[in-house]
Amino acid sequence: MKKVGVAILGLGVVGGGTYKILTEHREFYQKTQNVDITVEAVLELNRERALALGCPEEIIASNIYEVVSNPAVDIIVEVIGGVGVAREFVLDALNAGKSVVTSNKELFCKYSHELERAAKRNNAGIFFEASCVGGVPIIRTLLDGLQANHITSMMGIVNGTTNYILTKMTSEGTSYEEALKEAQRLGYAEANPAADVEGFDSTYKLSILSSLAFHTKVPYTKVYREGITKITAADIAAASELGYVIKLLAIGKQTAQGIEVRVHPAYVKKSHPLASVNDSFNAVYITGDAVDDVMLYGRGAGALPTGSAIVSDVIYAATHKEVKYSTFKNTAEAEKGVKFVSNFESAYYLRMSVIDKAGVLAKITSVFAKYNISIEEMIQKNADGDVTPLIFITHSTHELSIRKAIEKLKEYEEIANVDAVIRVVS
Repeated sequence: MKKVGVAILGLGVVGGGTYKILTEHREFYQKTQNVDITVEAVLELNRERALALGCPEEIIASNIYEVVSNPAVDIIVEVIGGVGVAREFVLDALNAGKSVVTSNKELFCKYSHELERAAKRNNAGIFFEASCVGGVPIIRTLLDGLQANHITSMMGIVNGTTNYILTKMTSEGTSYEEALKEAQRLGYAEANPAADVEGFDSTYKLSILSSLAFHTKVPYTKVYREGITKITAADIAAASELGYVIKLLAIGKQTAQGIEVRVHPAYVKKSHPLASVNDSFNAVYITGDAVDDVMLYGRGAGALPTGSAIVSDVIYAATHKEVKYSTFKNTAEAEKGVKFVSNFESAYYLRMSVIDKAGVLAKITSVFAKYNISIEEMIQKNADGDVTPLIFITHSTHELSIRKAIEKLKEYEEIANVDAVIRVVS
């Protein structure tokens, strides 16, 4: 039976979950995978934490060099996070000829080209299933399950924190601020939640997934990004009334005009499969030219779900001799000639406050007509003093047309404010 030694860098929530799975399932993997996987080293500054997890004292390393020079270690798991020390340690591991498994989406998104070069030089593997969508096997599906297809589009809820917040706002009518505090109390959101609520986390994941799906480098800097911090209870209520729910979506499309990648809140029809993905769950809806529609759904975060994805990569690395790398030229920037679509098409939800006087609606519709925007649905709410809330759902139009129309509307004194602009997915 093949013996494989593993080292774990960092024993926080995910690292601890990974250690637990590897040690408790050792005999199971021997029986089912014909491989004996042992944890030969851990690197954790908090020695007491390592001991509390059950790590033997002799495997607790004091520095990265002890780990990478250990001949019993074949695979190194990085779960430190960030792009500073983690980047250095991963490069040290690869340069020592050790294969690496990482859950670090920011590191892989920003530096996969650098990590892959080091891996190729040393005939090592770099595996990253746990970097996107927690325990959901999205990476392996794209690499080894859907490779028969030209992937035409991908749309998903890939951040559990924002999905929990939006679910709380929808189901209980709480404000964004209240829902965020609850998410922080439960450990779903960090003390500084910007990476999640401003859409950075989803942007990194979409960069990785769209690069794999479309077989070309899609840098995160090409992703349009918008977070959920401006979503209000009024938008949530209007969504429900109109037959939608609000989700933070990561959308990637390969079109005749180029690649379209965007992260933003969206009105999603209640009949769409993604509409029922709630709390901290994640899901990705993929369309291929042969398979048609496929949806993957599951836990998007947590010690054991993410640990499951990490251990899956460890087993894959342990049982596959051939090392695979990117199917595209993996560079820091997109290849020359690859086009990205910024003026994408979508339907839109617009909520505005207008002065309650004759002729204001005619002015609005004339601006819409000027920019070729047609209205699918309109709701006028009861006036609050002299101000009336108006809600519009448009037919599909271009992003640039909506932006120009909004700028024009702001010139009219009858338009007190354009309160919200949210894209719509039917």
